[in-house]
Amino acid sequence: MTTATSATYHNLIAGEWVPARSGKTFTSTSPANRDDVIGEFAASGHEDVDAAVAAAKAAFPAWSLMPAPKRGEILFKVARILTEHKEELSRLLTREMGKVLAESRGDVQEAIDVAYYMAGEGRRLFGYTVPSEMPDKFAMAIRKPIGVAAIIAPWNFPVAIPAWKLFPALICGNTAVMKPASDTPACMLRFTELLLEGGIPEGVVNVVTGSGDAVGHPLVEHPDVKLVSFTGHTETGVDISSRAAKTLKRVSLELGGKNPIVIWSDADLDLALDGVVWSAFGTSGQRCTAASRIVIHRSVHDQFVEKLRNRVAKLALGDGLLATTDVGPVINERAVERIGSYVEIGSAEAELVIGGHPARDGDLAKGSFFEPTVFAGVKGDARIAQEEIFGPVTAVIPVDTWEEAVEVVNSVPYGLSTSLFTNDVGLAFRSIRDFDSGQGYVNHGTIGAEAHLPFGGTKATGNGHREIGQTALDFYTEWKSVYIDYSGKLQRAQIDMEFVDQD
Repeated sequence: MTTATSATYHNLIAGEWVPARSGKTFTSTSPANRDDVIGEFAASGHEDVDAAVAAAKAAFPAWSLMPAPKRGEILFKVARILTEHKEELSRLLTREMGKVLAESRGDVQEAIDVAYYMAGEGRRLFGYTVPSEMPDKFAMAIRKPIGVAAIIAPWNFPVAIPAWKLFPALICGNTAVMKPASDTPACMLRFTELLLEGGIPEGVVNVVTGSGDAVGHPLVEHPDVKLVSFTGHTETGVDISSRAAKTLKRVSLELGGKNPIVIWSDADLDLALDGVVWSAFGTSGQRCTAASRIVIHRSVHDQFVEKLRNRVAKLALGDGLLATTDVGPVINERAVERIGSYVEIGSAEAELVIGGHPARDGDLAKGSFFEPTVFAGVKGDARIAQEEIFGPVTAVIPVDTWEEAVEVVNSVPYGLSTSLFTNDVGLAFRSIRDFDSGQGYVNHGTIGAEAHLPFGGTKATGNGHREIGQTALDFYTEWKSVYIDYSGKLQRAQIDMEFVDQD
């Protein structure tokens, strides 16, 4: 049997590693060095999707009937195995996706944390009981698994986000077919191989690699898929929602962000600087929570911009596996071109402080690198302040009043993550009240989700569902209300019994 860790990677269907029915493949290369070929992957189609969904459907009865605490024991073992292989998986992640190794370790650690958390939910999966309006009658609500879940994951967190989606699905008793992004298929396949080592039964988790058109569309439209969880571009999410609506599937969408860090006049500017650099340029700005807007009180605008210029000038671009690297590559050359086009737009709208160019010198020539870029004096309605760039670019927007800051923060189509740096506790609580977002930080950057709290946003960031935390269980279960009448007679709820007795 071909394993997922060989040079040629296959789909996982019903516990077996199998090539695409067509025999076609595609190649994944490292964004830090295009000569570094990760491997060949199955370029799958609808027949492969059909086989994977059939396997997941066949595995559903036994998996859903397994007691949830037993499913939790398997996830505990998965968490331990992921911990044992953390460094190996982290290095593969950096090689295939590009983020620096410290961040890759954080990516894998998030998956470990979610595995442990969701394993514990196997002994909870709380329903609730309520008093009945009738005598001698018991009333309760319980959770039931739904069926086959389609999990469509992005490339920027190729281990953490699949874990966010998969582990709550599994602990609730669902089975899954996963589709990785075509830029990072090896990470998901190695991750899945470790799941099998942890004891996930055959067919409970399946993986099909390939393009959105060839794999994603038939997966979303498949009549036996009951749930779809997607993270990615807003336009793709809208398309998925439309396709899934035809068969009334439940859909969870985690989409774009245009996240602000607000720095007030009383803020610790050095702490704020640390938060901005980490949030704006960590993962080369390729996070849905990246701080692409810095909304700052005008009285400290110039001072902070100079601090930011000096710090950014010292950031070292390079291969994420090197200890000397601060900022790794962006995902591919298409991303370099898109970021460059926004820099051109921004240069006509505001002052380019630093950066603004692809990095092609020396060891960077074979990779997809873009200089960390800062614009200053940006207006709140400028395109670079409104549209998601998804790269190492941030826009500094001066404001004079709190009301103006709130208006700028809430002016974008998205509402994922916001941050405020201040020493004023009153303003801190005002930010919680006034900023329209799903995540709110005070004296911290815009990134850093924890596994036991819900993750998601408002407005065009998604469709209202949340990932991780206990709230994720609501997406992966149906509520069933149960009534047990032990009165020995027919009691009719909502019927005027006095009127019935007279009749």
